[in-house]
Amino acid sequence: MNNSNGSFSDRFGYRASDAEITIREDAPEVVREAITMLGFAFDIGPNGMRDLVCEVLLKRPDPGNWSAGNVEHEVHFLMACAPWYKVYDVVERLYQELGRNDYDGERQTQFSDRLNAVFRELGVGWQLDDGKLVVRGSDAYNLAIQDAVVTMREAGTPTASNEIHEAIGDISRRPHADVTGAIQHAMAALECVAREVDGSKDTLGKIINRLTLPPPLDRALHTLWGFASEQGRHIQEGRVPRFEEAELVVTVASAVSVYLLRQRASSTS
Repeated sequence: MNNSNGSFSDRFGYRASDAEITIREDAPEVVREAITMLGFAFDIGPNGMRDLVCEVLLKRPDPGNWSAGNVEHEVHFLMACAPWYKVYDVVERLYQELGRNDYDGERQTQFSDRLNAVFRELGVGWQLDDGKLVVRGSDAYNLAIQDAVVTMREAGTPTASNEIHEAIGDISRRPHADVTGAIQHAMAALECVAREVDGSKDTLGKIINRLTLPPPLDRALHTLWGFASEQGRHIQEGRVPRFEEAELVVTVASAVSVYLLRQRASSTS
């Protein structure tokens, strides 16, 4: 509360509770307007916003609009009519634009913070991370993948870390998430970790019995391996995994990988 800068809510730490994630492959009007107004709030004027949006949409600015009010109206119209995934492309382009002459990255950081706060309030399942929109999942998902990336890097397992990054990229893909790819890469990361811990090149299915997992977690991991093998590798005709199923696999695979690496580290320390 000693911070004398910023708005009332910033100074006193007030913010709305995170809404349940209900928006992924969509950009409702309230989201489009929030993004547009945020661009204006960061002093990208009507002409700058129009040029930026037209660049993303590959549309010619209306030469008949020249006054600030008309140009601003055109920006709102363009954003309202854009395909949902292009709206999020505008977000990434805004971040790039704010980087011009922003040598310390302060404006980009402020933009990311405000955008992500709005997305949490509106229940949008995306978040801006270093200028790129990635999936924002459940708290468990976010914590698991963050821990996994850090732990794998510290443990010296770059292949597993790369597989997790690939899983995050697949599940974050626009306009449609590659749920099958996310499942495959998440389980590949877990298999890499399991091989490192076990000191073998066997498949995860064979290694599970040799891992020091307390029951019934060992049986649960067998079940996850079976599901991932069926859905991620041997897709049944007409049976495409749901986003929520891919999110669950990525979450569990990340969490188990962290558990195994930390267990190994504690046993050797």
